[in-house]
Order: sequence, then structure tokens, then C-alpha cells
Amino acid sequence: MDYIGEHLLPGKLGHFFTILSFAASFVAMIAFFKSAKASSPDEESSWRRMGRIAFRINVLSVFLILSTIIYIISARLFEYNFAWEHSSRSLTFKDLLACIWEAQEGSFLLWAIWNCVLGMILIRKAGKWEAPVMSVISFTQFCLASMLIGIFLFGSKIGLNPFILVRQQMSAAPIFSRADYLSFPQMQDGQGLNVLLQNYWMVIHPPILFLGIASTVVPFAYAIAGLMKRQYGEWTKIALPWTLFSACVLGTGILMGAAWAYESLSFGGYWAWDPVENASLVPWLVLVAGLHTQVIYNSTGHSLRATYFFLIMQFVFILYETFLTRSGILGDSSVHAFVDSGMNIQLALFVLVFFVPALILYGRRYRQIPHIVKEESPSSREFWMFIGSLVLFLSGLFIIAYTTLPVTKLFSQKELTIGDDDKLFAYNRIEIFVAILLGLFTAVSQYMKYKGTSIKPLLKKVGPPTVIALVLSVLINLFGGIHYDRYGAGFLTAIHFALFAALYAVVANAGYIWIGLKGRFRAAGGAVAHTGFGLMLAGILLSSAKKELLSHNTTGINLPFDPASKQDPLENITLLKGVRTNMGKYWATFVNADSVDTRSKTTFYHIALDKVDGSERFDLYPNMQKNTKGQQGGSPNPDKHHYWDRDIFAYITATDPGQEADDTVTFRNYPLAMHDTVYYSRGYLVLDTVLINPNNGKFHFSPSDTALVAGISVVSGDGMRYTANPVYFVKDDRPQFTNDTVFAQNLAIRFNRVLAGKKIELGVKESASMVPFIALKVLEFPQIGILWIGAIVMIIGFIMSILWRRRLAASRD
Repeated sequence: MDYIGEHLLPGKLGHFFTILSFAASFVAMIAFFKSAKASSPDEESSWRRMGRIAFRINVLSVFLILSTIIYIISARLFEYNFAWEHSSRSLTFKDLLACIWEAQEGSFLLWAIWNCVLGMILIRKAGKWEAPVMSVISFTQFCLASMLIGIFLFGSKIGLNPFILVRQQMSAAPIFSRADYLSFPQMQDGQGLNVLLQNYWMVIHPPILFLGIASTVVPFAYAIAGLMKRQYGEWTKIALPWTLFSACVLGTGILMGAAWAYESLSFGGYWAWDPVENASLVPWLVLVAGLHTQVIYNSTGHSLRATYFFLIMQFVFILYETFLTRSGILGDSSVHAFVDSGMNIQLALFVLVFFVPALILYGRRYRQIPHIVKEESPSSREFWMFIGSLVLFLSGLFIIAYTTLPVTKLFSQKELTIGDDDKLFAYNRIEIFVAILLGLFTAVSQYMKYKGTSIKPLLKKVGPPTVIALVLSVLINLFGGIHYDRYGAGFLTAIHFALFAALYAVVANAGYIWIGLKGRFRAAGGAVAHTGFGLMLAGILLSSAKKELLSHNTTGINLPFDPASKQDPLENITLLKGVRTNMGKYWATFVNADSVDTRSKTTFYHIALDKVDGSERFDLYPNMQKNTKGQQGGSPNPDKHHYWDRDIFAYITATDPGQEADDTVTFRNYPLAMHDTVYYSRGYLVLDTVLINPNNGKFHFSPSDTALVAGISVVSGDGMRYTANPVYFVKDDRPQFTNDTVFAQNLAIRFNRVLAGKKIELGVKESASMVPFIALKVLEFPQIGILWIGAIVMIIGFIMSILWRRRLAASRD
């Protein structure tokens, strides 16, 4: 069948470039490996030249794949499944970029792009290590290319083809029996980008994160090259700037993800121990452990075996993270994870083809790796640096073990999980002690010398920072308002110790720049990074331990939240439009809702907050964005009011479903005598009194008026009691009505008329559209700015270390 309106050339070209990338990376891998194993300079040079040509062809192919995909989505060619499933006409250009890495195949492409960039740099800079290192880089590229090839081999799916057509993806759908299927309304636009990804952070966070992920292969490749060539210690100084670069960029990507979560997700914070967050954190922890043992070896000759182990395992954990997040295993436990794409076997093999050979090679070469028999002295810097690295590694093992629990469903009908109520504490109860140890290690070890330190000079140097940190922590603990006793006095005590350790790390490392380094700021990258790390710990502890719920629901209107939302009605204040409502420290007013962004179907809610004492007023504009891809409901995006010492953080947890619809519900009429009862869906109401022209402060009628006011008790099914007073009166010989509304029950009551036999007629209407309302959650994060300042300082420290190590390497050359 000749289909009308399809543009097939871009897809054919794109798939050709995918096959070319796959083939070229395979040739490059073989050529660089043969070059590394060559016995003569001429043979080595010949194979290396072939490897370079093949790798450059692969690089060109990868960038042409990217260009083709950008063309397809920007031209709105919705016959392609990539454009139809991940983009739409409403997306801006930045969101079109984000929709590339929303797709599994797009994120693999992003990884491959950075792998190409790193490979091209290594071809120029790696020198004698080029061939063995590039053989690993090329093999990685070959595996990534296989993720995009999209073919079936012996009935098994190999990769995801980003250029497959919608009619090929869903061939059984009746619409594709028509040659003009593209003219149908459902093919005129795409499914759109996930609303959680329509944020500026998602334009910059994934590229940085994937650069960090891709860069972890470089220290891994140097370690494998050292084992291959049996030149076990020669590569460590050359590779140290790469290890620093990888730790810096991967850490930056993780922190950007935390900022995105804080800006866009309704976690109520920046970190929720989400499995995907954990899966990216663990490789970074192990990488930082390997970084420190690498520094130890370069300075003392100790810990080379540990360096090999950590640098191999950090990349293995990167691959394992890829398996966890892309296999669909975490789909029920993470908001970040991809759904099952049918590639689980291939993803598992991606881990095994690196892990098993690397482990075998490491095991076979283990005894040959240089090792100093004499143990490090407990008074030496390298001893405590190694202990700190071991703590980092064990912390990563603990986190990945808990994160891996959903994998048990592959082997058992019963999946092991952590309960939602226990998840935070399950991690925090261990990591709080990790924080204490790392804070103490980073504070003291800088003042110690390699191979041994005299105790008295050490005590003299660390004494002032110790006293300063102790005084500061005591003052904060006494007057800082830290009363986090949710998990008992023991955990609160641990928080106080961790705060001391964090402050100790900050004060001691800041002092070390001037005391230990004598003001040589260029060489102070490690101390600056440790200072930033201490500030981050302090910010995490203060903002978490002092986090305060502000949205105490005092209205008596407890919305029936879906249990899956995990929201407590008493922690989410129900705001009626235009009604000023007390929530403790603040008055909150839902002013209006305005859908100012019709393309993304985003509704902004204007919330006015006034201090109860009248000292301050400010506005917040949290929004709710309509879900894409056929999903019902919306996704909330929070808004924040920033102070120098805290943030007020608010997000919408529920909206009136009737706000966008006309109210078509009518009144139902009931005749009632005194003390009669009428039932409605959520309770019942009782006629208590009928008063003539009452003047009781609420009503003011003149003697010439004829007015009747009904006194009605409304009793809900949960035992709450409300009062309603509908009014019937005659004005200018015409009957008038003043209805009364019980918003908490979505109930309107009208006094229709007087009936014979001392009865009246009441009209009762139940409707969710009587008045717009929202449910709002408001949190206060004290001292959260310390966390972000610490993150920036830590990254600056990494950059300084990279520049310093490069300078040292250049001076040696």
C-alpha cells in the first residue's frame, strides 16, 4: 500500500547512520585492541590509524542521527513514532530538545554523543595509552549503538529504532489499513512531552548528567588498560584529572536533578531516596572512593589494588543503574524510571559484558598489582583517607542493596519492598552515621601528613577548628530550634552529632587553606571541595530537621484524597476561592486560577499569604499542568518564596473538578415539618427552627419586611455538624430567596415556600461546582540556601583540583 503524506527519506537516512555507527564502532574496537596488542611499532601504528578513521566515522554517524531526529520532531513528522509519542505542536524549542532524552533511545543517543566527544579528546591527549583506552571506549560505543539499531535477531529484539513509523509500531490498529491515515485527527498531533519534564532544568540537567555518566568510562578504561598492558601504576597520575572531571560532572548532574526535584516535583523537597536518584548516587560515591585511593597511591604507593577495584566498580554500577532504570523493574516505585521496553536481556548483557571480563582480568592480575606489605600507620593521612573511601563504598553498597529490592520480583512471586512510611528512615538511620564519619574524616585528615603524623603538632593545628565547630554546633543545637523527634531521641542525638561533624568539616577545611597550605589557593581544590561538602551536609541537616508544615487544615473540610497520593487531609489546607483562611502562622487566600499558558494547558493558582501578625504579605503561583499522553488529571509544579535564611514552598494537591464545567445540577424539593430529617449522599439534615424576621446580628430585617429564616442542622457521615440558614422573604410583592451553602459538604439549601400543615419546602442541591476550591500544601525549609551554596563551593573545589592536577602533569612532562 502506498501511504499518503509520509516522509520516508529522513527515517531511511537515520537508520542507515545507525547501522553505520554500529559497524564503525565495532571496527574501531577491533582496530584499537589490535593496536594495543601489536608487537611492532609499524603494526601498532597501522591498526591505530584504522581505529581512528573508524571512530571518526562513528562520530559523524552519531551526530547525523541526532540531526535527523531533531529535523523529524521540529518538522512535526508524526508518522514517526519518536515524534508522535514524545512531542507535540504545543512544545517550544527547548521542550523539543527535552523530548529527545525523554525517550529511551534518545537518552542512549545522548550518552553515545558524549562518548564520542570524550573519545575524540582521548585520541588527541591519551598518548601511549590511546590504543588500550580507546578499545574500551569503542566497545562502549558499540554497545550503545546496539541500543539504537532496532532489529530482531533470532526472534529477540536488539535495540530501539528511533526511526520506526507509528504504523510499524502499532501495525494491528485499524487506522493503518487506510492509505490516508495521516489525515485522521489523532495523527495531526503527537502525544506530547511528560509534563514533569517541561521545565528548564530538563534542558540542561540530562546533558550534564549523561556527560557525567559517559565520563565514568574513562577512569575505568585507564584501569583496564593498566591491567591489559601490565603497567599497573603508570596510568594513575595521567588519569587523575579524568577521575576528578568525572566526579565533578556526575556530581553536578545529580545536584541539578535535586534542584529539578525541588523546582518541579511534589516530593516536598530535593531528595526522596527515589530509586533512580539512588542509582545515580551510588556510582558517584564509589567513584569518589576511587578518587581518594588514587590520590593515596600517587602520594604513597598504597591502595593501588583498591583503586583498581573502585574504578572498575563505579562503572559497573553505572551500567547496573542503566539496567534498573530502563528495564521497567522500578516502574512502580519511581517517578523517573522508564517502562519495560522489551530489552531486559540486552540491558542485563550490557552489564555483564563489562563486569565479568573486568572482574576476571582484575582477579588474574591481582597478585601482580604492586602492593606495599607494610600497613599504613593510623597516624598517617592515607590511613584515614582509605577508611573514608571504604565508608563511601559501604554506604553505596547499602543504598544499592535497598534500591535493588524490586529486582526480587524477577525471581519470586513476592516482591520485597520498603514501606512508604519507612523509606526515608530506612536510609537516613544509616546515612546519618555515614555523614558523621565523613565530616570528621574530612576535617582532620587534611592536617595529617602522608606516612605518619606527630600527635602534638596535629592537636595544635586541629584544636582551634575543633573548638570553633563545637561552640557553633552547641549554640545551634541549643537555640536553633532543632527538635526533630519523629524517630526518637536517639536519631535526634545523631542529628546533633552530624551537625557538629558538618560544621567541623567546614571550619577545619577553611582553616587548612591558610594553615596547611599557607594561602596557596591554587592548590586548595581538595580543601574547597571538602568545605562545600560540609556546607551541603549542614544544609541538608538543618533544612530537613527543621522542615515545618505550615498548611495545617483548620477548615474542617477534609478532602478524600486518593490513598495513592499519600496525602494527609489535615496537612493540606482546603481553600475556597476568595475566602481568607487561617492556617496557623499565615492567612491564606485562594485569589483566582488563570490558565495563562494555553499551549501546555497550565493553570496558575494565585495564592496570597499574609502573616497573622500583619507584618508581611506575599503571593505564590503554584501551577497544575494537564497530563499528556492520554493520562487523566494534572501534575503540580510548586512555587517558592525565597528568604535569605529559608524558603516557603507550596504546591497544589487537589483542585475542584468542577471548575472547568458548568453546574447543571438542580435542586430537589422536600416538604418538612419541624424536626423532620432529609438524607443526602454524605449525611442528613434536620429542620430545627423557622424564625420570623429575626434580628440576631446575622440578619437585619425591618418591621415592614416579611422574612422567614430556617435553622437547619447538617450532620455529615463522619460526625461533623454544620448549620445552614436559608431565607425566604417577600419584597415588592415578589418572593425572594437567599440560599445557604455548606461548602464542606458541597451542599446548597434553599427555602422555597411555606406549605399547609405547618410545613415548609426546602430545595437541596449537591454539586461540586458551587465554589472553586483547591487543597494546598505549604512547607518551610529553613537554611536550605546553605545546601545550594555548599553544592556550588564543592563543584568549584573539583574544578580547582582538575586545573591543579593538570598543571602538575604538564610540569612533569
